[in-house]
Amino acid sequence: MPQYDAWEKEYRRPQLISGRDVPQNDILRFLKYLKKTHHLKLENLNILDLGSGTGRNANYLADLGNEVTGMEISTTAIKIAQNRADKMDASVKYLSRSIGDIYPFLDDFFDVILDITSSNSLNEAEREIYLKETYRVLKPGGHFFVRALCKDGDKNAQNLIRLSPGKQKDTYYMKELYLTERVFSADDFQKIYSQYFKINKLEKKKGYARLNNQSYKRIYLLAYLEKTK
Repeated sequence: MPQYDAWEKEYRRPQLISGRDVPQNDILRFLKYLKKTHHLKLENLNILDLGSGTGRNANYLADLGNEVTGMEISTTAIKIAQNRADKMDASVKYLSRSIGDIYPFLDDFFDVILDITSSNSLNEAEREIYLKETYRVLKPGGHFFVRALCKDGDKNAQNLIRLSPGKQKDTYYMKELYLTERVFSADDFQKIYSQYFKINKLEKKKGYARLNNQSYKRIYLLAYLEKTK
């Protein structure tokens, strides 16, 4: 399984992934938005964290009093996440599986779903499953946060596509990680996700990614989505 091998390699010897164990700022802003705009109490929610990594977001949300499930393909990442959860006395259900496969949950099960630059490594067949499954398991009125890699204005992404193109649209192959990534224009993102969800908010954000001890400027799309039916 190429995805499994790539992410196992990354979590055993991180080149791209941060080792931090605090929640990401993008998640904190999203939670603030839910509380202020939708008057959602941030406790007693069923939350699904896709590509949960070492648990920095999932463990934090569980510690707030929510029922949290993390789906992560890397068993090494899950071991780290579970160890951190145990130290926090936080209860999270971690599942070792790809987010591009059928999900083992009932329909309309989750209040909130998170995807923090996890689905960018799916191929198009996996992405279609991911979209249908996130829609299926999210409750009507539920919220979905997606942070995706943006093509617009990202010279690094455009250079990677030119020098090491992948086999599918707007993809590039990262030789160091044995991983293919997909970037989205804002128009493409809206066309794809609006087939399933209402887009309440879509904005761009500048950030930095590290690879081989070097920092690269990246552009991200931050999307606040909602299942309306």
